[in-house]
Amino acid sequence: MDEAALVARAREAALKAYAPYSGFSVGCAVESVDGEVVVGANMENACYRLGVCAEVSALTAAAQAFGLDRVARIAVAGGRIEHGALAGDMLVTSCGGCRQSILEAAHLSGRNLEIVSSNGSGTETDTRTIGSLLPLGFGPANLKDAG
Repeated sequence: MDEAALVARAREAALKAYAPYSGFSVGCAVESVDGEVVVGANMENACYRLGVCAEVSALTAAAQAFGLDRVARIAVAGGRIEHGALAGDMLVTSCGGCRQSILEAAHLSGRNLEIVSSNGSGTETDTRTIGSLLPLGFGPANLKDAG
């Protein structure tokens, strides 16, 4: 799947977000090494801290569908819903907690996973590796000395 198609899947997923408090809908698409794609969206909660980010939602779906060790690439997009479509000019990047979850998949897969960040309108993207977004990250590989 090319980058534009993966971003389109993330943008579609954002349309199913549950974001009544912030009005900011985020979608995420996770592609496997075999080209299978699963999606997730953010889900807010009246008790704000109990919300779920789109990336964690999609990674959970990926774990069930094909395993975190088979994740190849991730796309994330977000913004406001306007006339039934996702809109917005700002690039959406994964928060620190989501970067940590992506790093977990990267360590399990042995790949420096790419994250494609898109604006809501899908007109601008930026692709970076998890290693560049979370340098010196702490993941499963760091626990080799655990007893």
